[in-house]
Amino acid sequence: MSADLIRTVAAVIANDAGEVLLVRKRASDTFIQPGGKIEPGEAWLETLARELEEELGVRLDPATAVHLGEFEERAVHEPGRRVRAQAFHVSVVGTPSPQAEIEAMAWVDPQGPRDVRVAPLSAGHILPAFVAWRRTA
Repeated sequence: MSADLIRTVAAVIANDAGEVLLVRKRASDTFIQPGGKIEPGEAWLETLARELEEELGVRLDPATAVHLGEFEERAVHEPGRRVRAQAFHVSVVGTPSPQAEIEAMAWVDPQGPRDVRVAPLSAGHILPAFVAWRRTA
């Protein structure tokens, strides 16, 4: 694996209105999916559970996880690198609130338009995959 490739897991969490939760890290102007880097020996859903607890203070319900696919794009927070994400639509227990390195949250229409700047990985790959999955679910 290339040192320039960041392996991550990303969550698509939807509310009752069909909006999807995006988060923004401190010192960034770009919103991304909640989730994070896979630690050595971690399974995808283990990573996602850990990251959702750390970033949003919620508990992942693993029985609800639907794998939307694997997507790769340039990394917005690490110039010169690429990020490859395993994306899952999931439900969580608890009310999300910004914690750790997360400064802000936004609920957005996955089909757009959006009032916030969204990372290419989310806007170009993950959100369209969620919209396509939702049409068939």
